[in-house]
Amino acid sequence: MHDALVALATVAPRTLSTEVVDPDLVTPGPWGFLVFALLGVVVILLITDMMRRIRRGRIRADIDEQLDAEEAAHRQEGRSSSDEASADESGEQPGR
Repeated sequence: MHDALVALATVAPRTLSTEVVDPDLVTPGPWGFLVFALLGVVVILLITDMMRRIRRGRIRADIDEQLDAEEAAHRQEGRSSSDEASADESGEQPGR
């Protein structure tokens, strides 16, 4: 099996046709350039839009985190002030 693969790999390639191809006919030309240029512009625009959306999501997450922290601090203040109010009603000094 190995000998057969080596024999196939060392065989010189044969050309089936002797025609010479005109290089102007096989190049992409201006239409090919235009398609690739438009494809590049579209990719750049998509990447820019994706980065904008990611950034917006991060900012929203940061704002949500700040709001949650403020809400937790407000709840904590409410608890401490209600503890002080209940202590005042019972006649005890807060913190003692």
